[in-house]
Amino acid sequence: MNKQERVFTFKISLIMATRMLGLFMIFPIFSVYASKYTNTTPYLIGLAIGIYGLTQALLQIPFGYLSDKYGRKSMINIGLIIFFIGSIVVANSTDIIGIVIGRALQGSGAISAVLMAFLADFISDNQRSKANAFVGVQIGIAFMLALLLGPIISAKLGISGLFWIIALLSIIALIIVSTMPDIKPKEQYTLSIVNIKKVLNIDLLRLDFSIFALHLILTCAFIAMPIVLEENNIIDIKDSWQIYLPIIMLSFIGMLPMVILASKHKKIKPVFLSAITLLIISQILFYQTQLTYTSFLIFLTLFFIAFNALEAILPSLIASGASADKRGLAMGLYSTSQFLGVFVGGISGGRIYNIFNLNSVFLFTTFIAIIWWIIILTTKQKTPR
Repeated sequence: MNKQERVFTFKISLIMATRMLGLFMIFPIFSVYASKYTNTTPYLIGLAIGIYGLTQALLQIPFGYLSDKYGRKSMINIGLIIFFIGSIVVANSTDIIGIVIGRALQGSGAISAVLMAFLADFISDNQRSKANAFVGVQIGIAFMLALLLGPIISAKLGISGLFWIIALLSIIALIIVSTMPDIKPKEQYTLSIVNIKKVLNIDLLRLDFSIFALHLILTCAFIAMPIVLEENNIIDIKDSWQIYLPIIMLSFIGMLPMVILASKHKKIKPVFLSAITLLIISQILFYQTQLTYTSFLIFLTLFFIAFNALEAILPSLIASGASADKRGLAMGLYSTSQFLGVFVGGISGGRIYNIFNLNSVFLFTTFIAIIWWIIILTTKQKTPR
């Protein structure tokens, strides 16, 4: 990439990362801290964590289409302002229902697809896979930082203070957007069934299901993780960053060979199957094993090696598989699948925990990962390129 492309890619990754950081910082602590709100139940905990995924899923396609028609920058600004309003609502809530409403508003700023389409507009074709991989890695870093910063900030400022910090992050993202060029795609199309079908080919649908399953498993897992840490006396929730830190470092080292094999050596299918296998192993171990500090660290590291590798690889596959004029629409469907996975993971994990027990959540995620593995196994090597 030339200097201009590198700077643009870095700005897109910063916007994406600050927003994802804001969404994910509640993951490592909310299941425990939710008891501070009135009317809390396990189901509403799951709904509060996952509801932003539903509004994201519903609005990714409209935001992606409108960005194709009116330009990326204006839609990004609108989305960040909505996210800011939702953060203010959450920060001032004392009832779990207020949290659910605020998180739904946060999700209504559905700009993930627009950001990835904006990146694809600006970066040359031969550098696009590098740019998408870089952004994917930054999203992974943002999630890892969320695991560290969520417990630290909430311990210092309380859960309300954490949400005020999240609101501040949206303002930082708006400042970054103001420094970017305003690009409007030249080719226009109508939002119709015919055009939607053009981005519903089997190759793209497999990738859409992949991101759906990945984020469903992630959200389910993090309904359970904070409670697992507390119930097994592994570490106090306010100090949980101390166990997440080595997990972050080890998982990034572990995922690098997988990303290199997929991006440089085109070993997409073997990498997919290996990563999903790691997910399955980690979830089975969480389900069957008596957890200690060491076992928790090992199992979650396996999980994040797979998660980080897949999060880095998938966006570039979508960008390369969609035509230039409908890239925003394709990214909208992809992001819809991602956030629908968050929502389904939140409500299913909360419901399973409420009806059965916490351990059953890991049995459910294992089942989803096995279905995903079978789908990729039956895919021809040429599908995810």
